[in-house]
Amino acid sequence: MTADAHLIDPLFDAPEQKACRAGFGDALVQLGERNEDVVVLTGDLADSTKVDAFQERYPDRFFEVGVAEQNMMGIAAGLALAGKIPFTSSYATFSPGRSWDQLRVSVVYTGANVKVVGAHAGLSVGPDGATHQALEDLAMTRVLPNLTVVVPCDYEETVKATHALAEHDGPCYMRFGRSQTPAFTTKDTPFRIGRAEVLRDGDDLTIVACGPLVYEALLAAERLHAGQVEARVLNCHTIKPLDLAAVTAAANETGALVTVEEHQVHGGLGGAVAEVLAQQAPTPLEMVAMPDHFGESGTPEELLATWGLTAPTIVERARRVLTRKGS
Repeated sequence: MTADAHLIDPLFDAPEQKACRAGFGDALVQLGERNEDVVVLTGDLADSTKVDAFQERYPDRFFEVGVAEQNMMGIAAGLALAGKIPFTSSYATFSPGRSWDQLRVSVVYTGANVKVVGAHAGLSVGPDGATHQALEDLAMTRVLPNLTVVVPCDYEETVKATHALAEHDGPCYMRFGRSQTPAFTTKDTPFRIGRAEVLRDGDDLTIVACGPLVYEALLAAERLHAGQVEARVLNCHTIKPLDLAAVTAAANETGALVTVEEHQVHGGLGGAVAEVLAQQAPTPLEMVAMPDHFGESGTPEELLATWGLTAPTIVERARRVLTRKGS
């Protein structure tokens, strides 16, 4: 295996900071130019979710539903069943948080080609506090049959993921955060739904990460390298369908794994990986995630550090799992 050649070296470069939600907004405008069937709905959050540019460019294909997320999901299902490709945009705490029943019955059960987008996900929403920090949405969505679940890692990958979701036939959920994060992939970095990408090679252990914390995983891998430990880093942007081949290969070839996500420790990426390991390749596993707790107000940097969602904690868990590997 070789690491991706189109990745900025996080140890020596200071990547530009860009928000994933900006990538989503930019991609929607591009899609609107290419495909007249693409439509966008929002629940009174056009500016916050960055769909306002689509609204300005294509007002006849934009639907302001208001603070009515359940209704928005039903409308989107109807549009999809009529041949459109609807993207719904809201905060993840509201959609799928408040509209899970409609997502389950009106969208996923019917197989409607709806693309549900949950913005402001994760702890890094910051000052908005616990009520707006969606840390449960991956557990809520990945349990639904035939729903594709995607968590892009940076601006460029969000652009690619948005295009990929539009081309994918079937219901999808994509989540991303609010704040600007390192833009460390390039236009040439591969992306395909359902395939994890090896961003750094290594044989001692594997760090499996999703979302902006992939960058923290890369930083952790560089710190481990300085201590003569070589960590493979997997960007597992698709939570469902999980790349079973990549996970089992990592287990068999490196013998220890650490999962990293901005989500509750239960039911997210870590849970998905644990299910695979238990059934196919029993392997020592540690999880870096929100430890069964609600969030709180603070800056994104303060909160991520307080709850251990940064490189130092990943390094600590990596060293801990290595001791289990050797026992």
